[in-house]
Amino acid sequence: MRFVLASNNPKKLREMREILSELGVEVISQSEAGINIEVEETGDTFEENAMLKAEAVMEASGLPAIADDSGLMVDALGGAPGIHSARYGGEDCKNDAERIEFLLRNMGDTENRRASFVSSIACAFPDGRRLTARGKCEGLILKQPRGSGGFGYDPVFYLPEFKMTMAEMTAEEKNKISHRSNALRDFKIKLEKIYSKE
Repeated sequence: MRFVLASNNPKKLREMREILSELGVEVISQSEAGINIEVEETGDTFEENAMLKAEAVMEASGLPAIADDSGLMVDALGGAPGIHSARYGGEDCKNDAERIEFLLRNMGDTENRRASFVSSIACAFPDGRRLTARGKCEGLILKQPRGSGGFGYDPVFYLPEFKMTMAEMTAEEKNKISHRSNALRDFKIKLEKIYSKE
């Protein structure tokens, strides 16, 4: 099975490849498929945004396309930054470090540090079939970043049961418990059902 990943993010591509290779799925990037499009995320949910991206890339490539829309939901901020995680802070925050700093400023000294990473996987097939799956990983937001691995909010996302942040984990450790791997496990079950009927 070959899917085009609807993303130009090299870290996301590597993570998707590592997880999906276990399922016997080959993932190629948009550039490897000869596609150079940026899909506007106009949906109100992770699921809607993932499907918008998957459908656009499927139509452009003629191949099944898989997309992920994910983000951080912080309890004390009413679920923010949510679907706006990658653009949190607007133009004033140009990179992950600045977005983390903005998040920590907004949280202040609040005692409620509970948060979850959420991932929605969407797949669009040329024959009209659609699949969606969702995964979650719960943790706490630290007051200071720790670790140099991962990306996004990983340095402040602390997992009490492992006594480390996602940025302190190896890629292998993270891929076993992350929101994306949980979504992909659900996705695998649904994908196997489709192929078992053929």
